[in-house]
Amino acid sequence: MNNLIFIYITNPSKKEAKKIAKHLLGKKLIACANIFSVDSLYHWKNKIADEREHILIAKTLSKNFEKIKKEVEKIHSYSIPCITKIPVESNNKYFKWIKKEC
Repeated sequence: MNNLIFIYITNPSKKEAKKIAKHLLGKKLIACANIFSVDSLYHWKNKIADEREHILIAKTLSKNFEKIKKEVEKIHSYSIPCITKIPVESNNKYFKWIKKEC
């Protein structure tokens, strides 16, 4: 078992998702990121919101999670950003690459 995690972050635009990914890559807190579009439905201010969002999945090590949360909260436009940690397992070669990059 390794300590590889994916960090799932919702964003209002692809531009913001890329900005956050590049910021985290620049600080060597993540090894790589994927961004994709989704339809999100959620409760907000006593209504059900139906919005287009852009998901950033950042791939990193567990030890970086607290630092990443702080960095994302500093630059994210949402007042309550979704920053969640998902433990994952991978093949050994991929894990070694992630470990080397962050």
